[in-house]
Amino acid sequence: MKARVHVMLKTGVLDPQGEAVRHALGALGFDGVNGVRQGKVIELDLAEDASEADVTQMCEKLLANTVIESYQVEMLS
Repeated sequence: MKARVHVMLKTGVLDPQGEAVRHALGALGFDGVNGVRQGKVIELDLAEDASEADVTQMCEKLLANTVIESYQVEMLS
């Protein structure tokens, strides 16, 4: 079983890396990009008996800094 976790900075938290990407896109001629938020995707290869609750605990304890980041768990087959 596999799981995919999407981690993003919460709304209102400054994203200097996203801002650098937005600026670089403008410098490359891609006008009209008003904002960029950068995050991360974590793919987990799990034992068959693992549950979404297990992955949620992983996020709460290690994979996401829940003070400034939000996450979304996607269970895959």
